[in-house]
Amino acid sequence: MFRFAGRIVGRIARGAVDMTADKAVDRTIKDQYTENLFELIPVARKVDPVYMMEILMRADQGKPISRPLGSHKRLELSPWDKLMFNPVHLFRFPTMGSTAISTSVTIGRGAKKPLHLSIPIMIAGMSFGGALSKTAKIALAKGASMIGTASNTGEAGLLREERAAANLLIGQYNRGGWLNSKEKYSEMDAIEIQLGQGAQGSAPQKTAHKNIGEEYRNVLELGPDQDAVIGSRLPGVDTKVEFISLVNQLKVETGVPVGLKIAATHHLEKELQIALEAGVDFITLDGAEGGTHGSSPTTEDDLGLPTLYAISRASKFLASKGMEQGVSLIAAGGIITPGDCLKAMALGADAVYMGTAVVLALIGDQMTKALPFEPPTDLVVYNAKMTDSLDVNKSANNLYNFLKASVMEMQQVCYSLGKSGLSEVDRQDLCALDPHISRAVGVELGFISPGEQSQYFAEHMDLPFISAKGDEPLGHDQPRPQH
Repeated sequence: MFRFAGRIVGRIARGAVDMTADKAVDRTIKDQYTENLFELIPVARKVDPVYMMEILMRADQGKPISRPLGSHKRLELSPWDKLMFNPVHLFRFPTMGSTAISTSVTIGRGAKKPLHLSIPIMIAGMSFGGALSKTAKIALAKGASMIGTASNTGEAGLLREERAAANLLIGQYNRGGWLNSKEKYSEMDAIEIQLGQGAQGSAPQKTAHKNIGEEYRNVLELGPDQDAVIGSRLPGVDTKVEFISLVNQLKVETGVPVGLKIAATHHLEKELQIALEAGVDFITLDGAEGGTHGSSPTTEDDLGLPTLYAISRASKFLASKGMEQGVSLIAAGGIITPGDCLKAMALGADAVYMGTAVVLALIGDQMTKALPFEPPTDLVVYNAKMTDSLDVNKSANNLYNFLKASVMEMQQVCYSLGKSGLSEVDRQDLCALDPHISRAVGVELGFISPGEQSQYFAEHMDLPFISAKGDEPLGHDQPRPQH
């Protein structure tokens, strides 16, 4: 009886759905386009759904909107997937499986107290309060310490719990001024002078005092009614001479590596020349794909230079000045996979920062605490609803596992390349699937042989192929440039 009733209900339901669908199709066909719901389809083809929603948000709010996590155009800006690694078999043999692939790297080799890392992946600058909760910052520091790499304070003050959890902590001398006193930056293992970031450039920022909790206020040393303001410039640094003086002061006072972080820009070589004159120990380039807690879509999508091109240009510039060994180059911005990391190193980076990826790894299977009614980021973002639910030790272990697995995958590639260390990978271990990428970064095209490169570019692009070394195509018998 129940089975029979079920069949009847099922037939009625199917009939209702069929009738509704028939009417919808009929109406869609007969309605004028301007009155037709189908109009949304060509509109969505013309206006990306992301842009469409942001248009509606601007119309409602009447002010710049704040989009989290950076630009959604990551692979459009830096097409890492257009670069492939070149395995070897006979002309050069793969590395023996019994060989240990070196993963260590030193940042600021010329500093009195260089920064020695076990792996070339570091935790990007994400600030307490301005971006992440205290529990998230502690978990990041613990996970980084477990594997032997460094975490970064971001544009913040000195969070004592983070300092205690981090074996290696890079402090940002920042435009808010919150870590800029000697008693604070002297506790750092490296100092990164933060002049800008990929998702915002050097645009000023402000967090209203009503959104600043007591602990966050204490770390920044703000008054009860005082906003947290990040200027477009460093306090007290308005000239090139003042910047050079600051670098010298920090180096003398601390002995740790002192570096510069900027948003990657087409003015890159001009900026880097001043950095070299100042004697920085490392340079961090944050590409246009850089993540952020919140920035306007225009600064995220339309400002800066993508990471792939920035790192390639910077490494060539440092080599032209004979400084590829003296100044460490760090890539940041939209680096998500182990392949991205190793490709950035092949183009000249000594190490990379990861931000969005490590936050997702941090959350791991704990995201089920938030889903389906809250976003997983509620577990880690400052002032979110569920930060107290984050299991710090479990998150630290998640991060350790992610970094360990990522480096192991990078090591697997090295065996196939015939290399014994991650830092040995260079441009000659890559080929490009796109002629424009090939020319841009000095990597040979993969769909023609090495000997045909110059002829191809002369015929198809009216320009010779320019390799990383000079005017000739990269040959397998040429010396391998070191970065």
